[in-house]
Amino acid sequence: MNRMKTRIVVIYSLLWISFASFAQDKEIPKDQKYIYNGNNQLEQNNFVNAEAEYRNAISENPTNSVSKFNLGNAYFKNNKTKEALARYHQAQKVAETKADKHKAFHNIGNGYMQQKNYDKAIEAYKNALRNNPTDDESRYNLALAKKMKEEQDKEDEKNKDKQNKDQNKENKDKDKDENKEDKNKNDQDSDKKDDEGKQDDKKDSDKKGDEEKDKKQDDKGDQDENKEKQNEQKQNDADQKKEEQPKQPQPGQLSPQQVQSLLDAMNNEEKKLQEKINAKKAKGVPVKNEKDW
Repeated sequence: MNRMKTRIVVIYSLLWISFASFAQDKEIPKDQKYIYNGNNQLEQNNFVNAEAEYRNAISENPTNSVSKFNLGNAYFKNNKTKEALARYHQAQKVAETKADKHKAFHNIGNGYMQQKNYDKAIEAYKNALRNNPTDDESRYNLALAKKMKEEQDKEDEKNKDKQNKDQNKENKDKDKDENKEDKNKNDQDSDKKDDEGKQDDKKDSDKKGDEEKDKKQDDKGDQDENKEKQNEQKQNDADQKKEEQPKQPQPGQLSPQQVQSLLDAMNNEEKKLQEKINAKKAKGVPVKNEKDW
């Protein structure tokens, strides 16, 4: 690229005005005065003043290609390639001679070379040679542009291959990551299913345990209830048996049989005693005959 920059030939068309040629004229055209002043300022590297003078020249005479061309050179010299190209295109449109068109197209090619737009640079140099086939500088720049185009195409192809390889590698890595992600997901799903299965088994086991626990509790309740019923039945049987058995006299008390025997004995004694009394009455009581008046 350094070789390209040093070898690109730029045509500077500076309009030097000979006041002698205007000796018989009373007044020099204003646009040419502005161009003359602009050229002087540009030689002194005073870009701002040069730009102003060229703009005044264009305003004074828009059909003058020299003012546009020289303003383009001022921009090009100050690395304002985009602005330079715009002025060169304006110059070639209003140029009236092949020489002026040749210079405009030549420098258009130079501007595109700066932008590395080699296709447009090649076309511009060809147009320059159409207007001046004998110009060696345009021919040299055209050959240089073609060479740079070939190198650019090779570099683009190389970059394209590299991009394709990188893209393929990226796709492979992406597929690998996706496969890994799918595997991890499948493993996670499998682990999740295993966990769910374990949880279900645990739930079933817990449920079964709860059922067994409830059953045991129910069985225990039934056993307790049966045991309670058995105890109650035993108590009832014991009470009934106790009622059926004769009551045992408590210490210091007579049994019913003893009381009855005593009553019977007392009755017999009372009966005997009554009989004796009755017998005595029958023997000792005098009989009354009549009333004792």
